[in-house]
Amino acid sequence: MGWHLFLVMLLGWIVVGLPMDSSGFSYTTSDFNQFQSRIIDHRNRVNPKFKKVRRRQTLYIIVHTSELGLSATLRVVAKGKQLTNGRSTPGGHANYVIARNGDTYRILDKQFRADHAGLSMWKGRKDISSVSIGIELVGYHNAPLTDAQYRSMGLLVKILQNAYRLGDHAVLTHSQVAFGRPNPWFPKDHRGRKRCAKNFDRARAGLGPTLDNDPDVIAGRLLPDPYLAELFYSPGPAVAARIAATGPVPELISKDRTAWSIAGEEYDHPTTVYVLPGGRRITGDQIAGAVGWHLLPVSTRVLLNQETKPAETNILEYPVKTITDQMTAWSHAGPAYKFDSTIYFLPSGIVRSGSRIPDWDDLPVNTRLIVGYQGPFAVTRQKTAYRIAGHRYKEQTTVYYLPPGRVKTGTQITNFAGLPQGTLLYLPMDSLPPG
Repeated sequence: MGWHLFLVMLLGWIVVGLPMDSSGFSYTTSDFNQFQSRIIDHRNRVNPKFKKVRRRQTLYIIVHTSELGLSATLRVVAKGKQLTNGRSTPGGHANYVIARNGDTYRILDKQFRADHAGLSMWKGRKDISSVSIGIELVGYHNAPLTDAQYRSMGLLVKILQNAYRLGDHAVLTHSQVAFGRPNPWFPKDHRGRKRCAKNFDRARAGLGPTLDNDPDVIAGRLLPDPYLAELFYSPGPAVAARIAATGPVPELISKDRTAWSIAGEEYDHPTTVYVLPGGRRITGDQIAGAVGWHLLPVSTRVLLNQETKPAETNILEYPVKTITDQMTAWSHAGPAYKFDSTIYFLPSGIVRSGSRIPDWDDLPVNTRLIVGYQGPFAVTRQKTAYRIAGHRYKEQTTVYYLPPGRVKTGTQITNFAGLPQGTLLYLPMDSLPPG
């Protein structure tokens, strides 16, 4: 009976045309057919300056996190990056993109080389882009990916593994294969240039574990990055389980966490933005002259892959933030995007707390938000702004919602006696209203 059951299962896999995996995951023929029929064709959006080249070999599948919302991810991977120093790239930065709702976009046909891995090495082979398929997961390396993404990823990876006869060890994250040149922190070539997809849970995508060690570190070709080495190759729970145990946290500068340990080799790039505790934003290429690397204050946030224009970096947005293609709710608030103390003011005039926002990709551009606030407190003739907030009623940290959709700070209001009916007041969590 046992052999009979095994043969039935084996025949089932042969019919589907996909290899077995060690995770116990299985999909039906209908699952694969439906998935492939729903892939969204984005190939006509690729920058015409991008030159399509067929790969001679396909040895790996490289998983990325985009560090952006969906619309910005699609634009960047297809059209290219517009950098603040005037440079640009010609696009073609992924073969596939998987949105947070599971929708899968084909950017380049799987046979073409996508320019996705940059300076990279695995088992002594460099230029991993030339021998791999690149898949971008919309999201951030320090935030959870969704069940829908893992399901689509599992289906897509199985299709590609079957097409190119690849095992589970051929599926790697960008953070595993990227490497950097010598710099003040490392005297030789080294791992750690990217943190991309370090939160990728292989098991949830139906994949077995990665290798036990970094082959290029073992061979002496590269120096290890202590953080990634501990994350990927040390004994203990799986990578994603260890990240989940502490919960997603914003990437903050601390005494033990430098700009390098957070951003890798992009620490001084114009697309890396540092948000100082007071709200000032500075791009990585300006930090040395404006602040100094060793003088960055504790709790400075580090945002990767931002396309902020120079004129925008000096705008003091604190405390009201604005959702853009590059700056999502997660970019501004980190895991607090879904807290009750994060308040969203949608362009339609609707106001929602974070617990009522299912995901950052659901928020329209120009949505405004405040993080770490209590309220609302209704302003009336009997209960004035002063009675609610005391002497803080006209401070910058006190936020007012004026119907039908204006959001202002206390410093931006000149006539408190003329506040319209329905005005709502919000106070920082450390400010308790009198009474």
